[in-house]
Amino acid sequence: MVAVAGKVVMVTGGRRGLGAALVDEVLARGARKVYSTARSAYLDGRPAVVTAELEVRSAASVAALAEVATDVDVLFNNAGVLVPAPLLAGDLERATDMFDVNVFGLLRVARAFAPILAANGGGALVNMHSVLSWLAGSGAYGASKAAAWSVTNSLRLELARQNTQVVGVHAGFIDTDMVSAMDLPKATPTEIAARIVDGLEADATEVLADDVTVAAKAALSGPVEHLAFSFAR
Repeated sequence: MVAVAGKVVMVTGGRRGLGAALVDEVLARGARKVYSTARSAYLDGRPAVVTAELEVRSAASVAALAEVATDVDVLFNNAGVLVPAPLLAGDLERATDMFDVNVFGLLRVARAFAPILAANGGGALVNMHSVLSWLAGSGAYGASKAAAWSVTNSLRLELARQNTQVVGVHAGFIDTDMVSAMDLPKATPTEIAARIVDGLEADATEVLADDVTVAAKAALSGPVEHLAFSFAR
């Protein structure tokens, strides 16, 4: 179990949306310092927040941040991208970019910071997935999140030897810019962030952050054709 009070936390994609809510949440729970990253430089006036540029598609960018942030205890791998990209008719470059951010970006950050977490006692790695990890119909985005889920499950085994808690987070639709055009029930970033940190501090290996995600996980034991969702609504 990892409590965030007194810890040094990093949130990738922390400038807005769920990432910003995670920064607020860990600060409210007593984090000593929070690195908050974005693709471009920005300011945050709170003394405990250190903003940093990070492009997760770039190994050099990830390595440069790891050289600076050697005191991280808890890492939230939150940076991600959603661009409509059907697997057959969509732009293959869009699909490739989503995998580069959502899967390989997540892995680049995990690889760079695993030794730092180990040196600081193990700590925790929290990876953001999606309910669409389990539901067909969202094209390359869902496929990338399914791959990220698999990566997290393997990282959990590989990082157990260094006493790093690995948490996979699945959530449905959160009221952020990413899904603002979708007319669907959405949770607030604040409530999802609280549930994520609750799970981390309760020693969870997986956080199902809302009812739709709980239902989708339960349906995995049923017929695969029932595991479907369409963005066209």
